[in-house]
Amino acid sequence: MDMAANPAVMRAVEKLGYRVTTGDVASQAGLDIKLAEQNLLALASEAGGHMQVAESGEIAYLFPRNFRDILRNKYWRLRFQEQVSKVWNFVFYLIRISFGIYLMASIAIIFAAILVIVIALNSSRDGDNGSNSGGDWMPTGGGMGGNWFFFFWPDYYDRRSYRSRQTSQTNRRRKGRTTEPESMNFLEAIFSFLFGDGNPNADLEERRWQTIGTVIRNNDGAVAAEQIAPYLDDLGRPAQQEYEDYMLPVLSRFNGRPEVSPDGQLVYHFPELQVTARQTKSHPVTAYLKELPWRFSQAGSGQIIAAVALGGVNLIGALVLGSLLADGSIAQELGGFVEFVAGIYWLLLGYGTGFLGIPLARYFWVQGRNRKVDMRNQQRQERAVALNQATDAIQQKLDFARQFAAETVVSEADLAYTTEQDLTEQELLQADKIDAEWQRRLEGRQEER
Repeated sequence: MDMAANPAVMRAVEKLGYRVTTGDVASQAGLDIKLAEQNLLALASEAGGHMQVAESGEIAYLFPRNFRDILRNKYWRLRFQEQVSKVWNFVFYLIRISFGIYLMASIAIIFAAILVIVIALNSSRDGDNGSNSGGDWMPTGGGMGGNWFFFFWPDYYDRRSYRSRQTSQTNRRRKGRTTEPESMNFLEAIFSFLFGDGNPNADLEERRWQTIGTVIRNNDGAVAAEQIAPYLDDLGRPAQQEYEDYMLPVLSRFNGRPEVSPDGQLVYHFPELQVTARQTKSHPVTAYLKELPWRFSQAGSGQIIAAVALGGVNLIGALVLGSLLADGSIAQELGGFVEFVAGIYWLLLGYGTGFLGIPLARYFWVQGRNRKVDMRNQQRQERAVALNQATDAIQQKLDFARQFAAETVVSEADLAYTTEQDLTEQELLQADKIDAEWQRRLEGRQEER
């Protein structure tokens, strides 16, 4: 089941039109060629797919367009995983907004406690004016427009607009673009300010192998190492680069083999990536693998300023409250709410300190990560430039590689066998084709005589 439900293989099958070869899937998904073959066999078995064998012996796999529904109806585990994924998305959303809710609650608790203490202190000094000394501390509901939830979720009254912006945000993330500030509500922005928005290069290895597979396919299954180098990271020491050891993982993943030219130069041949279910044009690829820079936060600048301001208010309030509770006697005298706040004071102070300290430390960490990202991008870019300005030696390697370039299309017109039909039916349908082949062979023998 795990093999049949491999998401990368299923996406590749759908993207390639439900009729694929092992090489198609390996290059599209960036998978190891053997793993791609195992997954295709498992998927065909579980989802009602068919094998089509060409007269040349090459194999294509044909899948029904509703194969996901077939798997979903067949396996309760897949349905359970989909439901868990939906629940987790909701739970993770609650986790994200909880940090903002805690900040608001912390500010409210701190200043409510300060207000109670100040009123109590003023009452002890002047009983007549004690009730008015803190009368202007708490804002009314009208001061916030009569709806506090509007502050948390500005788009509460326009759900359609919010959903459309969320969709465009998802599309921009897939394309590597930044999100618009207004697509993130304020509570989500607080989480983004604290912890960022995840690794922008989480799919780097997937992108790397997909691109390398596409480069090999674009060159009809034969390449020089210089064509692959712009998509790799560490090529090793100069001595290792001379022997092109960095190509070993590529050969292993796509089942390739080195070919040696008469001049002793190496090129790399990938026979299984030369077999395809349909003839296609070259797919555009980037000149080199580019890592995306880490962003401190995808929240809008106004949201970040507001988060800093609220964090500052929270921390200052905690320090003021700490000075009022310093001797410990006032909490015992007032009891109740003030005593409760005194009990959780270090939690409030710790959150207030961490709310500003964590983003500050993360800011410098992001800067350090981006310096390393820029360095790796520059190295890969230099290799791409070197390929574009190929020396005579590199050009000779590219010319030699073209001698191994080929493409075998497993056409439905040339099938010798398919699991879609009974073997007897196929023989009857291909009777004329078989007779013609025998006639051709007999004529060939007569000519030889």
